[in-house]
Amino acid sequence: MPQIQSFDLLLRNARLRGGQGLQDIAVRQGRIAAIGPALAGTAVVEEDAGGRLVLPGLVDTHIHLDKSCLLCRCRDAGGGLKGAIAAVSGLKRSFTVEDVYQRGARTLERAITQGTMHMRAHVELDPLVGLRSFEAMTRLKRDYAFAVDLSICVFPQEGMTHDPAVELLLIQALAEGADLLGGCPYTDADPSLQMERIFALAVAHDVDLDFHLDFDLDPSWSHLEEICRRTMAAGWQGRVAVGHATKLAAIDDAALARMIVLLAEAGVGVTALPATDLYLNGRDLKHRAPRGVAPLHLLAEGGVTVSVATNNVLNPFTPFGDGSLIRMGNLYANLMHLGPESFGDCLDMVSTGAARLMRIADYGIRVGGWADLIVLDADDEADAFGGIAVPLMGFKHGRKSFARPAATLLR
Repeated sequence: MPQIQSFDLLLRNARLRGGQGLQDIAVRQGRIAAIGPALAGTAVVEEDAGGRLVLPGLVDTHIHLDKSCLLCRCRDAGGGLKGAIAAVSGLKRSFTVEDVYQRGARTLERAITQGTMHMRAHVELDPLVGLRSFEAMTRLKRDYAFAVDLSICVFPQEGMTHDPAVELLLIQALAEGADLLGGCPYTDADPSLQMERIFALAVAHDVDLDFHLDFDLDPSWSHLEEICRRTMAAGWQGRVAVGHATKLAAIDDAALARMIVLLAEAGVGVTALPATDLYLNGRDLKHRAPRGVAPLHLLAEGGVTVSVATNNVLNPFTPFGDGSLIRMGNLYANLMHLGPESFGDCLDMVSTGAARLMRIADYGIRVGGWADLIVLDADDEADAFGGIAVPLMGFKHGRKSFARPAATLLR
């Protein structure tokens, strides 16, 4: 008689992307042990997906938990990027570890129940806030590890080269467990020197890089080519990403084609942040404002790794947000005039493509991969993405990490 297999979790009747028929997913020791129809075996926990679509846990490559949920403190920020930076800068001195933790936890919990299981949090370091926000992020990383893998990216939002203390704070954060470095050259008095110093720190500490870059619609200048050149010079291909890059929405076709080739050659990933990019860009043109969001689908066609992410939630940079990456991908598809034939590609921007940008190992629904799974309230990909389906439950490394019962009509 064949031996009956035993599992930690059996998720029955799951519908997978690109698959035919319902599948069971078996999990052992946090990893997917088997996938197939009507799997035989016993499990400590058995759940029924009920024919609904099951995706790997979603990946948010760019979010600012440290300055989320600030609307109650600065409703009138004056509009625009400079006004938002100034408004938050005025508040940072009063940030406490507990304050940042509580606001970050509120946003993080929303994201978790919307299906996010991997997240890169960009955390500001400067003499105003010191390491208080970073300390709060390290606590959040530990306390919410049951549901999400939180990667901490420390960066100088308000410049670096003007004050040696900023670089010392970055080095201290790396020594205390920061996962990677970011940069924000367009706010620095010497953008090129900031890029030089950030790359040097990354190489010295062997960490990846993620820059805020080219965040306006003026095509007359750009830092993106310099980032690509420095990436190749450092041998950091595949380890550098940029967020925003909204100038890519303003350059002509020939210039865009050249940038796509350069980005692909340098292995530099690009993240669009639709909610923030739409809200802050093009204000001077009023009702004629352009979309102002990097055309990721065109970059992806040229071999560039791309992702869509949240960025800011309920603050002067973006006074909106519920943590839903599917909603963010849906917003991107809407503004780029992408129809159902592209829904799968847009889902990749918050899942497989985003995981590739963050270099997440063993991601995806396959035997041997981590059992990070979400069950959506939809039975196919088009309905899930087009209808912004909510996740009904999630499993982090095979352990149920959240549940949201489906809505019921009471007639």
